[in-house]
Amino acid sequence: MSTPIDRPTVSVIICCYTMARWEILLDVMESVRNQTMPPMEVIVVVDHNEDLYERLLAVVDDVTIVASTGPRGLSGARNVGVGLADSDIVAFLDDDAQAAHDWLERLVVFYDDPDVLAVGGRVEPVWESGRPAYFGEELDWIVGCSHRGMPKVASEVRNVIGANMSFRLEVLRRVGGFNIALGRQGTIPLGCEETEICIRSKMGSPGSRIVYEPAAVVRHHVPATRGTVRYMLARSWSEGLSKAQVSEIVGHKRALGPERRYVRSILPRAVASGIHDWSRDGNLGGLGRAGAIIAVLSFTAAGYLRGRHLSHISPPPVPAPVLPDTRWRDVQ
Repeated sequence: MSTPIDRPTVSVIICCYTMARWEILLDVMESVRNQTMPPMEVIVVVDHNEDLYERLLAVVDDVTIVASTGPRGLSGARNVGVGLADSDIVAFLDDDAQAAHDWLERLVVFYDDPDVLAVGGRVEPVWESGRPAYFGEELDWIVGCSHRGMPKVASEVRNVIGANMSFRLEVLRRVGGFNIALGRQGTIPLGCEETEICIRSKMGSPGSRIVYEPAAVVRHHVPATRGTVRYMLARSWSEGLSKAQVSEIVGHKRALGPERRYVRSILPRAVASGIHDWSRDGNLGGLGRAGAIIAVLSFTAAGYLRGRHLSHISPPPVPAPVLPDTRWRDVQ
């Protein structure tokens, strides 16, 4: 009789920075407590907010609470969590993304394959005020969610989505963690740190894979302010800037392959569908969706060109290695 393979151990890291998400953060932690496969540990990293840190210490007693000692921003906070983790797999949840009860179980099953470096899942938007008529599902990446055109079954991908991702701990430490020059800093909507670390991980491991499993679901809260045209265009501009930075680090072909396919196939069909709905039914929502896609594409391209120019002036730094630091404060 064959001996069953032991499941890997998992640390869940949740990074937070604002008191405004307090109730949602508590719900996120509760969703982790209710997993069909309980994690070995849960680490909540507070990104330079002493009031939030103290309140969590006073209220939550069954997870590790740590104040980030890294640079301000999501990448720095994630690296602090990685430095503290003591497990085979590290899974990341955003502080406004509640996990389905079988989330971890569906992610971890793929690590039976030693060639799998990282596994991510589907991120579904939960709109605070309903989805705006002009905000097509093709643009859900703007609010950190899975967008139309992504795989509907488990598939190999270039990168995972930050709100719902996991890595082998040894991989994160080997590549030096998340690049602190990338990623969101408070309300500044930069990104692409997940893209960059996934590419760097594969560059050092020929034949390795990164998997997207849409059945591993988290539900991401989207506030009304992120459904506005203003935010849509600001996020698009920032995405272009971020992609330019990643291109300088890992090369343009690696950084932009999926984006080229997305622009060539997904967006033209979405624009045509929106115009068709408008011409057939007088549906202004369809016309709005088409116009929003064109505007987003234009702002992203402009941000990318601006980012390329800035990168030539001041290239983005390579991330420093992540090492555990016992000086970080924590409460079990």
